[in-house]
Amino acid sequence: MKKIEGFESEKIIVLPTYQLEQIVAHPLGRMLYVTDIGFFPRARYHYRERPEGCDTFILIYCATGQGKVSIGGVSHGLNERQLIVIPADTPHSYWTETEHPWTIYWLHFKGERAENYSALLKGGAGPLTLGAQDSEKFIALFHQCYDLLSASAYSASHRILAMQTAAYAMSLLSIVPEREDEERAKSYIESAIHLMNLKLEETLTLDEIARYTQISRQHLNHLFKSSVGFSPIDYYLRLKIRRASQLLDLTTLSIKEICHELGFKDPYYFSRLFRKIMGVAPSEYRKKLKG
Repeated sequence: MKKIEGFESEKIIVLPTYQLEQIVAHPLGRMLYVTDIGFFPRARYHYRERPEGCDTFILIYCATGQGKVSIGGVSHGLNERQLIVIPADTPHSYWTETEHPWTIYWLHFKGERAENYSALLKGGAGPLTLGAQDSEKFIALFHQCYDLLSASAYSASHRILAMQTAAYAMSLLSIVPEREDEERAKSYIESAIHLMNLKLEETLTLDEIARYTQISRQHLNHLFKSSVGFSPIDYYLRLKIRRASQLLDLTTLSIKEICHELGFKDPYYFSRLFRKIMGVAPSEYRKKLKG
């Protein structure tokens, strides 16, 4: 079975031409405006196919259940708390899984900045996964937009407010990809630092750290300098010196023994590095009262 619409408790609004013309005539409205908006709960057998695409961008947010979205011949799974944008004029189809029918919030949008908003949400590139808080915010803003278009359909100012609400919702979601990039960068950095701590008594090279984190030397170097403030090797040396400080404080090992314990072959280099990072020579550091 395939159904285009007709789901229990569904909500749908299609703005008439005269209202769209009024919106486009407004300097704020023409930037981004919604043409259709709807909510399909547990939409069993939901299916839609447009071989020629359509003249609007389409945003689909899957709150629960599962489905598929094909964009330009490339199929994407759409699962719970995932959102996808289908670019305008692009052949597409989408359908729900019969075992776990999706509950979706969707809207069609156009405007002078529609393509920019689509790009913010990686339009055509695949789904974005929202966290619980992002999901709640989006659904709340969706209902605000829907209610403004439903309860105050006669009011031009309310329609403009509805469009601004939709624009705000999409702008809010645009930070999700950035957050994903930040989380990936954080995982690479933490992985590299984990290796450094395991190998404090050895000597690591940048190539060895890059292989461990499975990214290029250049990318790893960029992540460390932008997030940590030092190159990976500089940070590794600082971890060694931090450990040297602990050994000076907590053990009776000689400076030479500590130097060799931490993989330094040249005690003079070790002492110069210690002074550069800690501000004093190892012997002076040991004499200072702590605590």
